[in-house]
Amino acid sequence: MEPFRIDVPQEELDDLRARLRSTRWPERETVDDWSQGVPLDYVRELCEYWAEEYDWRATEARLNAIPQYRTEIDGLGIHLLHVRSPEPDATPLVLTHGWPGSIIEFLKVIDLLTNPADPRDAFHVVCPTLPGFGFSDRPEQPGWGIGRIAGAWTVLMRRLGYGRFGASGGDWGTSVSTEIARLHPESLIGMHLVPPLAPPDPATFGSLTDRERAALATLEHAAEWESGYSRLHATRPQTIGYGLVDSPALLCAWIIEKFWSWTDCDGHPENALSRDELLDNLMFYWLTRTGASSARLYWESIRQVDEWISGEVDATLDVPAGCSVFPKEIQRPSRRWAEKRFTDIRYWNEPAKGGHFAAFEQPGLFAADVRAFFRRVTD
Repeated sequence: MEPFRIDVPQEELDDLRARLRSTRWPERETVDDWSQGVPLDYVRELCEYWAEEYDWRATEARLNAIPQYRTEIDGLGIHLLHVRSPEPDATPLVLTHGWPGSIIEFLKVIDLLTNPADPRDAFHVVCPTLPGFGFSDRPEQPGWGIGRIAGAWTVLMRRLGYGRFGASGGDWGTSVSTEIARLHPESLIGMHLVPPLAPPDPATFGSLTDRERAALATLEHAAEWESGYSRLHATRPQTIGYGLVDSPALLCAWIIEKFWSWTDCDGHPENALSRDELLDNLMFYWLTRTGASSARLYWESIRQVDEWISGEVDATLDVPAGCSVFPKEIQRPSRRWAEKRFTDIRYWNEPAKGGHFAAFEQPGLFAADVRAFFRRVTD
């Protein structure tokens, strides 16, 4: 477990600014909304701010004030944050991000979880970076899917001295947490799923609630209008990777579209997150050249996840589960659907606001749900 500090060479930042200033732009979209993608005017405005005003060094200093490490697991270097609570009996918790997120998603919840008002709600927080993302190594061979990552996280937590621990996260983090429960249930105190991945239950179709009808409609809309990026990542990640690693403007548009589509932002991503926060997250892809390697996780594992979302429940998980279903999520299973797969749901909540990046968008609500669930499995 080697201490780690981020120290980006100045020439990397200078190169980024030069690329942004020399972008060759397409013509504007032929519509007056986001239905064809991120509007030209907004991408140009954001990229101009990125080149001329954004301050990476401030974010770098903020990250370097948090204990960071790298360690090798199964032949791959893994980057992580590890913040111990002052409470010695705090619950160990691994928080896993997804795509197009990063450990930046969790910066606002670390203090809420490690230093709560009630010492019984304290956590030792571990935020590892997924293989192929950020400052973790990029796999050179196939095979780093969510099951292998689940095994690596189990090794990581034991290496940190945590024989049993809790797991939480969103996007790929939900899938990795679920895989830890499936493959290493003896290691888990409980899993907090944001949201649980479970298919609609055909047995309920004759008595659907309004929420369930809305959830089905969202899934149908997403299949037609929101899944193009996923199909490309799942089938040709190397092809899109050339552009994502070479062009900051493409990387910006590719990722910011998801923050518009998946956040509770009322039509504009900066209603959910600040401009600097959006760019902080982008930098974890640009500086580390991980546009292609992060996309490969879809090639490895998205078919398995798609089956969890829309296939049949062929196996159950008995590890205690807490579930948070935020209103702007694409997957919003009802409790009775989720109970078909997760047989020991101890906590269920549907917060009033928030989207796919729950810890990033609504850190207070996210932390409150983590506390509420783990109270029920640790008391």
